[in-house]
Order: sequence, then C-alpha cells, then structure tokens
Amino acid sequence: MSKRETYETRTEEILLPIVEKYGVEIYDVEYVKEGSDWYLRAYIDKEKGVNINDCEAVSRALSDELDKADFIEDAYILEVSSPGLGRTLKKDKHLQKSLGELVELKTYKPINGTKEFEGTLKAFDEKQLVLETEEEKELVFERNDIAMVRLAFDF
Repeated sequence: MSKRETYETRTEEILLPIVEKYGVEIYDVEYVKEGSDWYLRAYIDKEKGVNINDCEAVSRALSDELDKADFIEDAYILEVSSPGLGRTLKKDKHLQKSLGELVELKTYKPINGTKEFEGTLKAFDEKQLVLETEEEKELVFERNDIAMVRLAFDF
C-alpha cells in the first residue's frame, strides 16, 4: 500500500466515529500534492446536503484526532467539505447511489472521435459502465478506459 493510500485509509478509520457523531457520512478522503503543498481532504455528505456548520464541526474534531494519532510525516493542509454538485464518482458506492442520474464521462482516448459523453447511468460492474443517451442509445464503456465520471449539472 502506498503512503497516500495508507494515509487515506487511516484517516477514514479516524473519521468514521466522528461522522457518526455529527450525523454525516464519509463521501471520500484524498491525500494529494498540489504545487509544493500536501492536502488531506475529507468530503462529507448527508441526505439533504452538508452545511458550513457540519464541515466546521467535523474539521475541528478530525484535526484534534489527527494531532493525537500523528501518523502523517509531511506538513499538510486539512480541508473538510461537501463533495459538491458535480461530484466525482470514484467508488462503486458513489456509482450505486447515482444509478438513474445524469452523468458526464470522460475517456482517456477518443471513442468515435470524442472523449466526452453524457447520459443516464444505467448500470455498472467491476469491468464496465453503461450510459443511456438522450437518444435512448446505450453506450458501454470499459472501466479501464474511463478517466473520470461525475454528476452532470442539470439545470
């Protein structure tokens, strides 16, 4: 397991009782380097969305617990926030919650001349993902070919 994966997994373990206490759930945890800075980001969510008070309460509690555990070697910036409207669907649990929703999908290589697709998420498994377009055409993508999937803004 890489350092990044270890930090993310350990942070999720520390975060679990905190989110239960505050009535929210863990959407995702990521440890990333941007420029010269490391960021530890915890994305939280709940049925009707999180607000600034939820983020602040979880951030304070998580910060205290991370200080006690002191397992991250690098200096980092802690951020706790909502995953947002155009949330990235990285994990199977994200895809499961988004079945029937309009999504945007980007591929690594062009397929029929394009890398960007939009449609309703119809199905997925460990190898493939299925979208239905506005024209009611089903598009099947190999998961290895997918660079990113996120909820589409539907205004």
